[in-house]
Amino acid sequence: MRKLILALGVLLAGLGTARAEQVTDQTLMVGKAVTTVERLRADPNFGATMADLLNRARAVLVIPDLVKGGFILGAQYGTGVLLAKDKGGRWSGPAFYSVAAGSLGLQIGVQDAECVYVIMNDGGLSAVVENKFKAGAGAGVAVATMGAGAEANTTTNVGADIYAFSRAVGLYGGAVLDGAGILPRHSWNAAYYGGNPTPEDILFQRSVDSRQADRLRDMLSR
Repeated sequence: MRKLILALGVLLAGLGTARAEQVTDQTLMVGKAVTTVERLRADPNFGATMADLLNRARAVLVIPDLVKGGFILGAQYGTGVLLAKDKGGRWSGPAFYSVAAGSLGLQIGVQDAECVYVIMNDGGLSAVVENKFKAGAGAGVAVATMGAGAEANTTTNVGADIYAFSRAVGLYGGAVLDGAGILPRHSWNAAYYGGNPTPEDILFQRSVDSRQADRLRDMLSR
């Protein structure tokens, strides 16, 4: 009997460990977001600027792998996480989003970039949540691009609604891909939190949360 109890104890402990170490696409994405923020904050070209902006940000969109490329026809795609900050400076849990765009023009090459979009105000956040970027320049949101081989320039970019930081690998030449669609990944949000939470539930109402995102929130708050 004692051996049977011991065996059952070992089995239950093993099951508990396996459950604790379960890895999903969503937990992997959150982990990648941590690495992306850490690397970009450590970049000597714009790390200090990014830290200052994050301190004053309204929200942040982190896309660890934004792949774009093509030959004549171009496209870009990536999955990322969006977090919003409340009036007390506390970051929400991550809401999962996908980014996709396409264009027609002279272009060639492939590029894989890790990107952090620091959103400074409600207007920029609404443009992301309401998918207004699909209208391109008509979205009425000023985006300042920093990185991708260029040093940050806070003088000429003061007052932007969104600051885009990126580090890219590979070459891509030709037309800039405008009109990106930014859409929530409802199935990923459901898998991560359980139930069927909306982005508003996660970002604003905060009716769901996950301790697995604590490291990401810590990295954003440093």
